[in-house]
Amino acid sequence: MVVRMRHTRAHTANRRSHHALKENRLSRSKEGTVHPRHRVLLDGSMYRGRSVLDTASKRLARAQRAAKRRGDE
Repeated sequence: MVVRMRHTRAHTANRRSHHALKENRLSRSKEGTVHPRHRVLLDGSMYRGRSVLDTASKRLARAQRAAKRRGDE
């Protein structure tokens, strides 16, 4: 495939215009915490107004599985 030898300044500038750094978009939750958009809140495990990660029940289930493997029950 033949590569063009020259690019105009406009062609080069158009290509490089997409290389610019952009600001991070931040949202504010109902509780008032600031977080990146489209990310789960780490403090409350909320996303779009719903609780999506129930860490307490996961921790309890993991402990129960470990106890069952050890034969504690």
